Amino acid sequence: MAENDFDIRYAANLARIALSPEEEAKFGIQLGDILGYVKKLEELDVDGIEPMAHAVPLANVLRVDEVRPSLPRETALANAPKQANGLFIVPKIVE
Repeated sequence: MAENDFDIRYAANLARIALSPEEEAKFGIQLGDILGYVKKLEELDVDGIEPMAHAVPLANVLRVDEVRPSLPRETALANAPKQANGLFIVPKIVE
């Protein structure tokens, strides 16, 4: 794809970067090559292929949520600086 198929100065302005004329020529050719690869990908027949977010299937690796024995309430509250009605009392942090 030729460099003049898109406006490299416009793209640089959108990216908020300043390019010298040499950089414009260099990056213009590179971006043109990238757009050429994208054009080649557009030629692929993808009918019947389901869109996906990941190339490989992902599975949840979390354990099953099940009730298990835990500390008795009195033991958990034993070292609490302040408690009331079986609850921890903490300082208010929301203004």
